[in-house]
Amino acid sequence: MPSSTRAAVYEGGGRIAVRDLPIAPPDRGELLVRVNACGLCASEALVWYADGKAPFVLGHEPVAEIVACGTGAMPARDGAPFSVGERVFVHHHAPCMTCRRCRRGDYVQCTTWRATRLDPGALAQFARVPAENVRHDVLRVPDSLSDDTATLIEPLATVVKSVRRSRMRAGDRVLVLGLGAMGMMHMLVARERGSALVIGADRVTSRLERAQAFGASLALDVDQAPLGDQVRGATGGDGAEIVFVTPGSRAALESAADCVAPGGTLVAFTPLPPGELWPLHQNDLFFKDITIVMSYSAGPDDTREALELLSHGLAVEGLFTHRFGLEQAAQAYAMVKNPEAALKVIVYPNKAP
Repeated sequence: MPSSTRAAVYEGGGRIAVRDLPIAPPDRGELLVRVNACGLCASEALVWYADGKAPFVLGHEPVAEIVACGTGAMPARDGAPFSVGERVFVHHHAPCMTCRRCRRGDYVQCTTWRATRLDPGALAQFARVPAENVRHDVLRVPDSLSDDTATLIEPLATVVKSVRRSRMRAGDRVLVLGLGAMGMMHMLVARERGSALVIGADRVTSRLERAQAFGASLALDVDQAPLGDQVRGATGGDGAEIVFVTPGSRAALESAADCVAPGGTLVAFTPLPPGELWPLHQNDLFFKDITIVMSYSAGPDDTREALELLSHGLAVEGLFTHRFGLEQAAQAYAMVKNPEAALKVIVYPNKAP
């Protein structure tokens, strides 16, 4: 039973250090896991976002192996106790499933969801999983999924939720602004859900060139012409019924608003920095009957659906572009900030890449 673990700590101001931290054995209902692999989320590369939480241990997209089980550690849904050696996805947050917000399905607004977290975090050799997480959002990973693919359960779950909240229907025309890993997965899920036309938009040439492999019918360079004109040209003058905005950018939101078809939906997938406002042309949006939706994180239903999509062969293999060891965490996050080169970056806390 380890008493300490190496972990990547964000110290603030863009500084990342890998150091030893204490770790306790699992208490009743808890698990201790060895992290096999952890995907890196671009949100943690945003200084304004990360500095607001510093210092903290990075990472929240792990796949891990159970090394110790507290008494009674089992999921609430199927009742089969967890055992040492099982490979699992571990969600860094989990809801109580009983409060008013959980009963409405608003899991990420549950006070328990916001309070639960891995100890010390996922970008570490070992992590202790709270009992609430064990009960409601630790999932067994089938042998058919590689560790790399399993790291996508959490980020894909956020895409599943985003698409669900958009109320996309089969036959809808979909525009995805921003073709990083999250944008590419939005296109894959939109295609899987029956979109008649999937349009990807970005200014990075390498991402535009990859878009077709992730479901795009058409890839548009936002710097070539006004995006609204390009999208209307591709849709018979209508625009896209569903528009997903993956960058946290006011310019992207403004461009998206010009691309939505009458009666359509705009989904903001990433926040703006605190204090930055998005002025709306409310009159235009009102008479076009546009729905604006925010989509933040994901709950237990979404992670299960994401695992099912991956198990059935959602074509995600091409997302993985870079791999690092734990001691290279700073270099790994620097790569996340390089849109020309990187899509999905993975860190292996317990082995060399």
